[in-house]
Amino acid sequence: MSPRNDDRSEGPEEADRAEAAVEETDGAIDRDAPDWDDEFVDRVGDRLFTSYDLTKNARVDGERFTLRAELRMERYKQFFHPALSYGHHESAEHLFVRRVDRAGVAELERLVAFGHDLADRWIEPGEEHFSTEFTFALVVETAKIDPAVREFVADFRDRTLLKRGYYGHYEINLVVVAPEVEELSASTNADIADAFRFWEPDDAEREGVIGQLADRLPGR
Repeated sequence: MSPRNDDRSEGPEEADRAEAAVEETDGAIDRDAPDWDDEFVDRVGDRLFTSYDLTKNARVDGERFTLRAELRMERYKQFFHPALSYGHHESAEHLFVRRVDRAGVAELERLVAFGHDLADRWIEPGEEHFSTEFTFALVVETAKIDPAVREFVADFRDRTLLKRGYYGHYEINLVVVAPEVEELSASTNADIADAFRFWEPDDAEREGVIGQLADRLPGR
């Protein structure tokens, strides 16, 4: 899918010194990982909980998700002292995981539309906003991923520029995983897909999900 450009291309910026920080969004983050009866989802949660704010059995605007994860980061330049900081850039990542019997293209398209709706209401465009990601992950019960679904997800890319990139961008990503047969399909920029892949060496886990997101911020 080609990117939307609704006047909502970011220019490169250089940073002499930058720091990344995780912001708490709804009060203090509970550092004890929630427990899921679903063993696979529980393992995904264990991988994410040190960096993400996790919610079990979340309901978002009428949509139910087995797991919801949220991460917010801020990057800034600093001149000698934290009080003398400037060049602030904010990034956020929202992950929505749902256990389903099977995945279909129509359901994925509906989730993409839902992601655009969330972006319209959740993002406050401004000079400090750099990026927001919405990733929808379906964990399927079926023996394998349908070929049409695998092709749709692998070819999927959806990035929307905000005010031609001056206010950053947001992106929607898709992941479909069939853990029983160790099969996974993910869209091009869905880096968090590595949190669902337990059957291969996980370089992403060693680097850290936060490290991957921080690399996309200006100054890296």
